[in-house]
Amino acid sequence: MEKEQFEYYFKEYHSLVLRVAFTETKSRADAEDILQEVFLKLLRYRPKFENAEHEKAWIIRATVNLCKDFLKSKWNNSTVGIDEISESEKPYFKVPYLEQDETLWAVLELKERYRQTLYLFYYEDYSIKEIARTLGLPENTVKTNLKRGREAVKKILERKKVEVEGKDDSKRNYRKNFL
Repeated sequence: MEKEQFEYYFKEYHSLVLRVAFTETKSRADAEDILQEVFLKLLRYRPKFENAEHEKAWIIRATVNLCKDFLKSKWNNSTVGIDEISESEKPYFKVPYLEQDETLWAVLELKERYRQTLYLFYYEDYSIKEIARTLGLPENTVKTNLKRGREAVKKILERKKVEVEGKDDSKRNYRKNFL
């Protein structure tokens, strides 16, 4: 692979790989490790792509597969992990086109099958057909996962809204009683 071609792949896809890896691992450091592995795999295997769509699908599929391998690895399973994204981690992972996207953080809480389909559909603008091809799923399964994922995100956002409103009410009551 020519240096220029590799640089093109990196410039074109590094942020995509980082975002997809982050949605899977929920850790910036692990996502950066996956990013390196994806591009090493690209250098090592030098796949021939039919077109830009095939290129992007291969890179996403490689990213998802490496994330799955990482998540089930002995090293990952024998270390103490953080089940949820800490508040201190959020500022370090900025989605370029979105500053504060509570919906993204709700999507990250979902089961893998819903998280992947929602992320690819809404954040990477993939069609249902493209998602089915990339993830190796029937189109109807993708549609079902999108529907169920949307419902789950709605519940998460409603729950968070109630939690925030509850905190605001308790602050008001505290101030009221204090004054």
